[in-house]
Amino acid sequence: MSDGSVQQRQSQPAVPLLEEQRVGEILASVPERKHWRYRPRRVGMVWRSRTFRIAAVFTVLALCGLAILALVRDQTGTEGFLVGLGLAVLPVPLLMAAFRWLDRVEPAPWRNLLFSFAWGAFAAALVAITANSFATRWIATAAADPSDADTLGATVIAPVVEESAKAAAVLLIFLFRRREFHGIVDGVVIAGFTASGFAFTENILYLGTAFGEDQQIGTSGIASVTAATFFVRAVMSPFAHPLFTVLTGIGFGLAAVTPKHRRIRRIALPLLGLVLAMGMHALWNGSASFGPYGFYAVYGVFMVPVFGLVTWLAIWSRQRELRMLSAELPAYAAAGWLTPAEPLALSSMRARGMAREAARQRHAAAAWGGPYGPGYAPAFGPGHVSPGRRPSARVSAHAKAQAEAHGRAAARAVAEYESFATSLASLRLQARRGTAGPDFPERELELLHHLWQRREVAAPALTYAAQAMGLLRPHPLSTPPYAYPFPQPAQYGGYGHNPCLNSHRPPPQ
Repeated sequence: MSDGSVQQRQSQPAVPLLEEQRVGEILASVPERKHWRYRPRRVGMVWRSRTFRIAAVFTVLALCGLAILALVRDQTGTEGFLVGLGLAVLPVPLLMAAFRWLDRVEPAPWRNLLFSFAWGAFAAALVAITANSFATRWIATAAADPSDADTLGATVIAPVVEESAKAAAVLLIFLFRRREFHGIVDGVVIAGFTASGFAFTENILYLGTAFGEDQQIGTSGIASVTAATFFVRAVMSPFAHPLFTVLTGIGFGLAAVTPKHRRIRRIALPLLGLVLAMGMHALWNGSASFGPYGFYAVYGVFMVPVFGLVTWLAIWSRQRELRMLSAELPAYAAAGWLTPAEPLALSSMRARGMAREAARQRHAAAAWGGPYGPGYAPAFGPGHVSPGRRPSARVSAHAKAQAEAHGRAAARAVAEYESFATSLASLRLQARRGTAGPDFPERELELLHHLWQRREVAAPALTYAAQAMGLLRPHPLSTPPYAYPFPQPAQYGGYGHNPCLNSHRPPPQ
């Protein structure tokens, strides 16, 4: 055997082999719930308490929010503040939905996204408005020509202050939520939410100020300053601030996939992204000083192409995450933890959605009636009647609600299974790159434990989805939505503490 093949084999982390007689023994070594790495619960000193840390962060952000809103209201007036708030909130759902769509493969926890948005809207905005005002006044006092203070502040001071304040949110999540920060997509999404929050607060200020100007000069409608400001900031360039900060997020994402021993690169990449964000922000702010068509030139020649390039990079990174699943998970299928079809289904977003919907329909029908429980209702549509059964004349609302609850619980179990499987593939990739850390075996075993708890629900649904999508060799399917028998629906009432799902039974042959 050559030296190259030996090194390649050593670089592949070993997968625990699944043996029917040793399933209980293997999974019995899973740490207790309070020691789970994916749901840490630290106890002890006050500042290590999770409750204390959440309360402290919430308090700081709330105080920053009250301060920045008071400052904005003081500059725009109450009426201008309300008008600016109503108009500034319009692009926010679209931006959040776009970044959330990009993060569908391995969604970031909502707590991280909400923290990022709140940091951008409150803390970063407060730092920016305070520092920019102070710097502009200082330049006006110290410079020979005070009329240049606004231009210098917008093109030199504002990009540095604002991008540094927004980058602080990405840095905090990178440091304190490192296991939830896996690559470029996570960096883009966290940076995008932070910048969306910052742009939201900034738009309130600009739109409220424009409304005040309209009241002074008596303009209204399409010809008003408010309409022009809204068109430029919310229609033409709602992606401006997210695009700047996303460059910083890409730098942190590249640092996340860099091996730990390359410390210089891990530090240089985020700094390079931050410098690029500052430079692009300065170019955008200074476009008005390039002449009457400077803004349109920068917008069409620079901003739009860069936006397209960054969008392509983010989508390519998401597709790479999907390819990672099909490359890393077959090792666990070969060891018996997954079925051969699951890596194929998990690497397709459409197959994932089909599996969740199939599990929801199947288990709702099983809980409602037919051969799976008392009472009867058509299992697969209003025209379907099982042989030997006559549909009941009336189905109670309570039975229907219970059936729908079983269906939602099954779909939730499949979604959790998909999430844990994605985390497992990402963890294995980190281990091959040397960035997983010394606790890789414990984290791997914990994820296998979570998968095993949900296997009876998720594995048939994912196998059906892989067959329906043509990812496997076609062969006849039995009764839809998929061909695998199911246990009684009562087993799926509580996934976390259900004895049927927590039992360590061998996989189906």
